[in-house]
Amino acid sequence: MPRPILATVHAAALGHNLSRVRSSVPDARIWAVVKANAYGHGIERVFDALRSADGFALLDLAEAQRLRALDWRGPILLLEGCFELRDLELCSRLGLWHTVHCDEQIDMLATHKTQLPHRVFLKMNSGMNRLGFTPGRYRAAWTRLNALPQVEEISLMTHFSDADGPKGIAAQVQAFEAVTHDLPGERTLSNSAAALRHVAEMGEKSDWVRPGIAVYGSAPDYPQRSAADWGLQPTLTLASKIIGLQQLQAGDTVGYGSSFTAEGPLRIGVVACGYADGYPRHCTTGTPVLVNGVRCRMVGRVSMDMITVDLTPVSEAGMGSDVVLWGRCASGVVLPIDEIAQSAGTVAYELMCALAQRVPVVAAE
Repeated sequence: MPRPILATVHAAALGHNLSRVRSSVPDARIWAVVKANAYGHGIERVFDALRSADGFALLDLAEAQRLRALDWRGPILLLEGCFELRDLELCSRLGLWHTVHCDEQIDMLATHKTQLPHRVFLKMNSGMNRLGFTPGRYRAAWTRLNALPQVEEISLMTHFSDADGPKGIAAQVQAFEAVTHDLPGERTLSNSAAALRHVAEMGEKSDWVRPGIAVYGSAPDYPQRSAADWGLQPTLTLASKIIGLQQLQAGDTVGYGSSFTAEGPLRIGVVACGYADGYPRHCTTGTPVLVNGVRCRMVGRVSMDMITVDLTPVSEAGMGSDVVLWGRCASGVVLPIDEIAQSAGTVAYELMCALAQRVPVVAAE
């Protein structure tokens, strides 16, 4: 019998979340962001559920090839653009659109020999200070690109650093508009947080929006708002079972380092899931876990292959009882992945992407 841990990708939830974003920005086209193997869900597993998107955005040429192999003939955008000259040849062959964020990428385009000119997205560094041309250099970059016969169309792009927080997007929108107001081309500015939180401010400023984490059922501004507040559904469930039981007395400790001490009699369930499965080691005592659909608490340290759970709220639980580490249990009760990420001092993105290779994954409605 295989170890009982299992991850499930929920196709219906993916489709629902995509529709939820579309309803927030009905006049914009949608890039479904599937970088990092669709945030750990698997491109092949999410494709059918997300194919109503207007395009897919990602980083890796290999992932773009996988989408074309799935018979996707619509737009694919490389969010970091090309890394070397030969990448442009594959862009030509696969019909990929790509970001241009530095002079070196313009230089590569200028030397690229192609019969099919490229659709490029010129990125502005409006305050994120990662990739892109500063506002003072942006128009010169646009002029260079516009003069190249290798370039068919230039779209305009930036990325928000604080759409999920109190600082907001106003300063970056102002910086972007001050430079681009009279330039032709479609615009793409909004990520998940902007598409949900800043609809009124954005107006018609984004022809394309780029939802990532919202598509995968996590709130872009947790804990200010939950996924349920935004009408999002969990797309990934990590589940296991109880494989051992222990009866503790007052003074007994649990796990490595004896970091948890029982104050009285306590029944403990041992769950087949640990940091080697992608469950975050930094989760602390009190992290929620569903046992038979009932909310319990983890106690002690996360170890490589196991965690331990206080079974006080679910006295009938025993060997083989169902456990949900995050996601949705069979009864419909949801344990948001954002709660687990917060307990570990991280974000849901990391938990999704860190799911270990040894965990079996299945797709379901």
